[in-house]
Amino acid sequence: VNELYVDDPDKDSGGKIEVSLNISLPNLHCELVGLDIQDEMGRHEVGHIDNSMKIPLNNGDGCRFEGHFSINKVPGNFHVSTHSATAQPQNPDMTHIIHKLSFGDKLQVHNVHGAFNALEGADKLSSNPLASHDYILKIVPTVYEDMNGKQRYSYQYTVANKEYVAYSHTGRIIPAIWFRYDLSPITVKYTERRQPLYRFITSV
Repeated sequence: VNELYVDDPDKDSGGKIEVSLNISLPNLHCELVGLDIQDEMGRHEVGHIDNSMKIPLNNGDGCRFEGHFSINKVPGNFHVSTHSATAQPQNPDMTHIIHKLSFGDKLQVHNVHGAFNALEGADKLSSNPLASHDYILKIVPTVYEDMNGKQRYSYQYTVANKEYVAYSHTGRIIPAIWFRYDLSPITVKYTERRQPLYRFITSV
């Protein structure tokens, strides 16, 4: 059974949402790849490295970035870029493929179909290497309550995206992959229920 209501369902989270990101940039060295996090509460973190891993691809010419981090429940963004590198490359190549972007607990439930990993398989390998990418996410809190009353908190999201070439104030092109997010005030709740006995008797 599913229902919609206006609420912040996971009040014990301390106002945080766990994020899991896995993205490959086949034409950018790992030492150049970094994750930055910003939001409207004043957070501005350049080169976030906790719980993250970089795996060289293509004999070191590329990189797979895997990160687990938390964001505040306010509008903001996190972006993969060369911003935190000690020296900026002449022609950074931001072509990429997204393997995973998910928020909150993983829901492995057969009868719940939703957009929990909406960007899985997003392939920008044939894009302009110097283009920046904006993924604009609307995050929808989602609660799953099983037969025993145990609740798990996850998040679905919708996504729109655009590509453009961004110039810095010095005239250089410094591309990035932006994930700009906002939260929906609507919560989706799925509750597991058994068929009542009378339904079984009626069908027999």
